[in-house]
Amino acid sequence: MRKYSIIIPVYNRPDELTELLECLVQQTFKNFEVIIIEDGSKIKCEKVVQSFKDRLEIYYFHKENGGQGFARNYGFERAKGDYFILFDSDALIEANYLEIVQNRLNTQFVDVYGGPDTDHPSFAPIQKAISYSMTSVFTTGGIRGKKSNLGGTFHPRSFNMGLSRKVWEQTSGFQISRMGEDIIFSITALRLGFKSALLPEAFIYHKRRTDFGAFFRQLRFFGRARINIARFYPNELKLVHTFPLFFTLGCISIPFLWLIHPWLFYAGIAFLALYKLLIFIDATRQSGSLKIGFLSIIAAFVQLFGYGIGFLQEGWKRLFESKTHRETGTAIEYPS
Repeated sequence: MRKYSIIIPVYNRPDELTELLECLVQQTFKNFEVIIIEDGSKIKCEKVVQSFKDRLEIYYFHKENGGQGFARNYGFERAKGDYFILFDSDALIEANYLEIVQNRLNTQFVDVYGGPDTDHPSFAPIQKAISYSMTSVFTTGGIRGKKSNLGGTFHPRSFNMGLSRKVWEQTSGFQISRMGEDIIFSITALRLGFKSALLPEAFIYHKRRTDFGAFFRQLRFFGRARINIARFYPNELKLVHTFPLFFTLGCISIPFLWLIHPWLFYAGIAFLALYKLLIFIDATRQSGSLKIGFLSIIAAFVQLFGYGIGFLQEGWKRLFESKTHRETGTAIEYPS
């Protein structure tokens, strides 16, 4: 029977890890180990891990902070399983998650898979709004978690990713630690001839951020990461990836349209009003909450502005640096 190694890098999040480990205890499929990599945390989770020793096959390792990509590599090197599964520590999963993965791999094996993310009923309204924005067709979230999309071939993300031991052996793991490390890893695996697939039923509940300030900082980092991916694979930068930048610049330019012609100004205002209305209606319909519908408007603008600014910031930097420069992310702090 296939054995899974679940690898979870952790950085100052012991409380979130507790909830994820509780989910793993409840799994209907039992042939797995859990590997926790403490990536230089100041708030350690060792006691949390110890409290699960009698309920899970679980191993705890501590290393100096180097970022989530290299922390996962550290886990790969110590894993005993045939197939590796990566989760972020702020994830929750249903009790049949591993059973779903096992059944799918038994009937149609793939070496790399990714699963979508959604919100949990227990999440706070802001978390639900952020989750909506990150998965909505009205933002760049609409190209995530799709078998095919405007952004090109489906690239599994590391918040919910599976890969065979063979993939790790041939790729040597993550090339970089931060700034698009998971997409770069997926592209590398695909170019080596491995096939990826979306497993829609293997979803996670992704907590994400709990305030818009932290969400903005995270998305600005994601915008920078998209440029960094292009440093490694220039052909992977698609037109759709520039949408947040042009949206941001368009919003900023609206007041200046009055100087050109009042009707252009009114057209810009009308576009924004329609865009907000569409988000409000769709988010309210999906969530059944007017409050979440309103918060989703804010989340969408925070997402697009954050991504657009980060994209511009790193893109401008890219114009003046050596074309051979590659950013590994090891000296960059991931935004909290």
